[in-house]
Amino acid sequence: MLGIVYLFLALFPGMHLASFLIRKKQGQGNLCWIFWPTAFLAGVVTVTWVTYVLAWILHVMCRVGDPLRYADGIVMAGCLFAFVIWFCRKDRTAGWRALTGQMVEDHAGFKKEVVLYIVVFLFALLTMTYVFQVKDRVLHAGLTVFSDYAPHTAMIRSFSLGANYPTQYPHFGGEDVKYHFMFQFLTGNLEYLGLRIDLAYNLASALSLTGFLMVLCQLTGRLFGSFMAKVWIVVFFVFRSGTAFFRFAAEHLQAGDLWETLRDNTTFIGYTPNENWGLWNYNVYLNQRHLCLGLLAAAVLVWIFMDWLDAGCAHEEKGLSWLRGRLFSAEAWRPRNAGTALVSGVLLGLCSFWNGAAVIGALLILAGMALFSDGKLDYALMALVTIILSELQTKVFISGKAFSLSFYWGFISENKSPAGVLLYLTAISGFAILGAVFLLFILKGNRRFLVIAFLIPVCFAFTCSLTPDVTVNHKYIMIAMAFLSVIWGGIVAHLCTGGIPDRLLALLVVVCLTATGIYDFVIIVRDNDEGHRIGVDLDSDLTAWLAENVTSEDLVLTPQYSINEVTMSGCMMYMGWPYYPWSAGYDTYYRNDQEKLIYGTDDPEELAETVDREKIGFILYDEGMTIDDMECREDVIASVYPLVYEAENGRVRIYETR
Repeated sequence: MLGIVYLFLALFPGMHLASFLIRKKQGQGNLCWIFWPTAFLAGVVTVTWVTYVLAWILHVMCRVGDPLRYADGIVMAGCLFAFVIWFCRKDRTAGWRALTGQMVEDHAGFKKEVVLYIVVFLFALLTMTYVFQVKDRVLHAGLTVFSDYAPHTAMIRSFSLGANYPTQYPHFGGEDVKYHFMFQFLTGNLEYLGLRIDLAYNLASALSLTGFLMVLCQLTGRLFGSFMAKVWIVVFFVFRSGTAFFRFAAEHLQAGDLWETLRDNTTFIGYTPNENWGLWNYNVYLNQRHLCLGLLAAAVLVWIFMDWLDAGCAHEEKGLSWLRGRLFSAEAWRPRNAGTALVSGVLLGLCSFWNGAAVIGALLILAGMALFSDGKLDYALMALVTIILSELQTKVFISGKAFSLSFYWGFISENKSPAGVLLYLTAISGFAILGAVFLLFILKGNRRFLVIAFLIPVCFAFTCSLTPDVTVNHKYIMIAMAFLSVIWGGIVAHLCTGGIPDRLLALLVVVCLTATGIYDFVIIVRDNDEGHRIGVDLDSDLTAWLAENVTSEDLVLTPQYSINEVTMSGCMMYMGWPYYPWSAGYDTYYRNDQEKLIYGTDDPEELAETVDREKIGFILYDEGMTIDDMECREDVIASVYPLVYEAENGRVRIYETR
């Protein structure tokens, strides 16, 4: 229960920040649906950061063995104090207006929105629980998500069962942390406070995703003034656009086995590299839980800076004279609200280690909006503060560069010619992105400029690389498609109010935008059912022994595990599954060679020298294990180091090297 209390109390400081950022204005719909996601975002991000910093100080400087106990106590007391301040000033705060309904402009629409957002939250919670749940003390993770959960659950457990300060990457312990980890810290803290790990992970994720969709829905309501547009947004977000289903159906229709294949298939369909990973569908949000909160931050800032864009669109000049005015006039650059820009930059900057890709995506979209807005210096101030805070966090957590920006044309398309890239983009996104380009010639004013802004992350994904694995750029395309659903929702809702030709066109657009995503969702359901899950025993004696006897200062040499009883202890592995640290920028090749040497050598002196040089505290031997098909020599390890643990079934043995 304390975990629920922690999230609830975090709302109060969040309400103070949301009161500053979200001001009641006529014609913007029911602002309560913007205020509460903003309060949740601001509260969770700031309160979790304070908790983390306090725990770090208590553990590193004060040598407290259980720092979260005291950090949580201090933070929750501070949140209660924020509540007292808010309550005493309730007649003057946006939070009180949100509670008392003064932020509700459309009462009839409000009732429908309540139903819609309850459905959205339940859908998010149910789907996230479906792929990640605890049953009979066994943690089950579906086959479409478990590989990504391996590093995330290891990081979560490094906080809930250990004291990972200064923070390391559990699948590559002993060095810095190059991967954003604050959402995992939040989940770990919620588990520490008593929420079961699946409940903590699923609840925080569902609230983040619901908040993001709330803001998107209100944004389309602001642009198109239609409740049905909000419903279509949710549909287009969940069921992605793409051409895979149409090609798949045509091939199997020709082969005469379409119905049997549709009925029995349990793998994602696709004809482009890695599309069968579920790289472009709703599975991404089930996989990358921390992306949801980052997207919420991006959506809140887009909403806030819509005022700047609307001001730029309000000028009477048209054509080139209007564009020159947006770029070179004093009004185009004069600050409109530097305070809001400053706080927005702080909020976005604090999200850098929650999800860096979402922060970059937000800056790209906002840069596109800035081109056509008034108050460009406010955008510059916001971006500068975000970058400074991101850089400061990088200096603290990462040794060397956080990423290396380079030109990389074509993303992961196999044919890098312009025509090949265009065909690839059509294959992965169908009508959503290329259709949006066509809309530029139809839409007017802020709608057109938002489309341009939403397309900028796509351009970035196809021209730049930040990490060794360029595949991670798919997040920028997903971000663009999520925000473009704001436009498509409004377009389809408008067509549905027209005559028969318009409604037929709306039906065609809906089929094009959702058919592939609907079948992808069917695969998500099939490939994560009870017969398609991996399980980890939460009552494992091995997990308990590691959590009790191994600290974050100890490096544990293990086989290259993905997710199992060892990773669920949160211990710092010398190297877990190599893809995770490699894609984050670690030198896995060196450690792979050292691991093979330690497990395979027949020379005790060479073994001892290597273990000492690599600062390994424990060596774990798994019965019958091999490394790159090489036989492992437990007899040599046992001749040098004492056995300190043996599993009840005799399968796993651990040797201490200290």
